[in-house]
Amino acid sequence: MILLCLLLLPSHGFSQASKVTAVIDTTGIKIGEQIEYTITVETDSLNVVHFPEGQTFSPLESVEAIMQDTVKINNRVILQQIYALTQFDSGSYTIPPQRIAINEQPFFTDSFNIKVADVVVDTTKQKMYDIKPLIEVDKSYAKIWMILLWVFLALLIVGGLVYWFFLRKKPLTEEEKEALLPPYDRALLELKKLENSRYLIQDEYKKYYSELTDIVRSYLEEDVHVTALESTTAQLISKLEMLKDAGQLDLEHETIVQFQKILQTADLVKFAKSRPSTSVAEEDRKMVEQIVVKTHDALPEPTEEELMLTEEYQLELAKKKQRYRIILAAAIFAGLVVIGGVSSVLYFGFKEVKDTVFGHPTKDLLEGEWVASSYGYPPIEIETPQVLIRQEVELPKEAAEVIKSHQTFMNGKVDGLFSVSTNSTTYKEAVDPNFEAVVEANLAQFESMGVRNMLTKTDEFNTKSGVAGLKTYGSGSFENPVTKKSAKIEYMILCFGGKGFVQQVIIYHERGDAYAEQIVKRMLETLDVKTQV
Repeated sequence: MILLCLLLLPSHGFSQASKVTAVIDTTGIKIGEQIEYTITVETDSLNVVHFPEGQTFSPLESVEAIMQDTVKINNRVILQQIYALTQFDSGSYTIPPQRIAINEQPFFTDSFNIKVADVVVDTTKQKMYDIKPLIEVDKSYAKIWMILLWVFLALLIVGGLVYWFFLRKKPLTEEEKEALLPPYDRALLELKKLENSRYLIQDEYKKYYSELTDIVRSYLEEDVHVTALESTTAQLISKLEMLKDAGQLDLEHETIVQFQKILQTADLVKFAKSRPSTSVAEEDRKMVEQIVVKTHDALPEPTEEELMLTEEYQLELAKKKQRYRIILAAAIFAGLVVIGGVSSVLYFGFKEVKDTVFGHPTKDLLEGEWVASSYGYPPIEIETPQVLIRQEVELPKEAAEVIKSHQTFMNGKVDGLFSVSTNSTTYKEAVDPNFEAVVEANLAQFESMGVRNMLTKTDEFNTKSGVAGLKTYGSGSFENPVTKKSAKIEYMILCFGGKGFVQQVIIYHERGDAYAEQIVKRMLETLDVKTQV
């Protein structure tokens, strides 16, 4: 007797320590009205209590947890949670027992029977209308327009950069402005700069005379059209004298002699390290300036034909520069596209880039907006890339005699081999479901669609809340009746149920479709079923 009392003491003590009760404010409502379901827990203040969360009141729908109240008395606490429940179909329903965990120890409430009545409508005042059929809406192009907008903005930015750096007429720098001056004006400007240089102050005579002779030789080559830069002093003077004798250059002999002396002095400075006085160097610069002026004045006036040829040459030169800029900009743009494409292929892979650029039906589903919803009764909760649409299914006469209700939901049209559907079936009698017969009917349906050579495996599957079911999966070959193309498909049939009902999720897709496999994985992670009818 003492041992028996000791064994009973812990259970009795715990039951005294924690107490769970549940009440509802009414047992009958009209469609859409709400029931207040109150759970009260009395326990030790140090205990951890977990109330039900989510849609655990099915077949009634939990609208919200209205409030939670806590009352503390000494070392005990009274916790109260109120839920708002509703139902939108008339009938008699049972709210299943709810699980409350106190320090991981489960406690269950009583079940409650609820009656949901139709709303009486006075048809003399309110006309009755048939339920409107489902309407197919046009495909939304919002995502495509958004992609086009981003592409347009990217092209606009690239085009702006190309225009700014290559096509627009940029403000000329001082060097560019000088390069565009006529040879005569440019030579005088460069001689003036040489006058203001610090070469003579810093005893850099070689640089001084090199620049002096380069200025005058460049001028002669451009304006007089003699090969002055590559000629020696003797060759250059000989060419000038020949032009003078031929009447093409009206230049005095003394000027040519002075020019020859300056060139000889420059040769001595550059090659023999001679160092004339500063005054001589300055006089040589002034003399070169006079030679440039006299040479310019000695040139014959250009004919109208020469002026036209010069103008055409300048226009052609400008066009060539413009074409060069355009070709350069196009080459840079093409290079960026090629580099970006190659980098994307190396990083993401060719298939990923191709499917992103040209589109892929299951890739669009995977990256689109997903929908989480509950389908049929008993409900099947699942998150899918598209909302599943109710299908009108006509049951055979034999099936209609034993089936109370049947709801099928399926995804809309998809350009490609991908389908997901849910079936919820309740029977007139509370019998155990025959999953094998249900699966056989599904496989027969696949065969009627043209699937051949099916390989089938079975395994156990658990939803995210731990509900166990049967998983039938495998592969087969399928010939598209429209395109006559053959393809390998993979399918999966998930069956759940209990006395009087069966729930199914059926999925199939093209074998090797990585995007479809990701879709299936995500859907299975969100799948849950309510097995309380």
